Amino acid sequence: MGQLRFIYFADPMCSWCWGFSPNMHRVQERHPDIPVRLGMGGLYPGVTKPMTEKTKQEVAKHWTHVHEASGQPFDHGFFEREGFVYDTLPSSQALVAMKRMTGENGMDFLDVLHAAFYRDNRDLTDREVLADIAEEAGLDRAEFIEMMTSDTVRQLTERDIHFARSLGVQGFPCLLGYDEERYRLISMGYQTWEWLEKVIDRWIEKSRVVN
Repeated sequence: MGQLRFIYFADPMCSWCWGFSPNMHRVQERHPDIPVRLGMGGLYPGVTKPMTEKTKQEVAKHWTHVHEASGQPFDHGFFEREGFVYDTLPSSQALVAMKRMTGENGMDFLDVLHAAFYRDNRDLTDREVLADIAEEAGLDRAEFIEMMTSDTVRQLTERDIHFARSLGVQGFPCLLGYDEERYRLISMGYQTWEWLEKVIDRWIEKSRVVN
């Protein structure tokens, strides 16, 4: 059997991805021999218009649903922000920059960004805030800013987004399995650990039989 891999598409500003985070921890703990490749899905990259009150109400409902389903914490003080532009590109580029600088898969830093945005109400569209978070995580601030704002990182981020779309990914979080021959959809959208565990086990068993 060839090397199995998980391909995980998420976004630092995707509430259901934040809700799914504990499950991804369990995936990595239960299957340490299967590497995870984290790709940026591109939730709302390049958005330029501020959130309307109607949009805020809709997003607040999503956050409530995510909290009820997962228990993950949210600071609803976010909705008091005026003129917030929900552009997910800066935080995605921050994550790609971190991966480039450290060689890590980015899963831990994704958690850091999620917690900063949803739990701590920090602005992930602000370059300086992202640099603060990176510095707190042990990265060199100046080097991080240079990397995050580089053409290379922007192109890599866009490549991730195009890759997700080429695979038919239409929602996040999205977990795929890859066995060096084919991609298999494991889950799209939030799922419970009990459901996810069974689907992953079936995928691994089928991969062993085929290979």
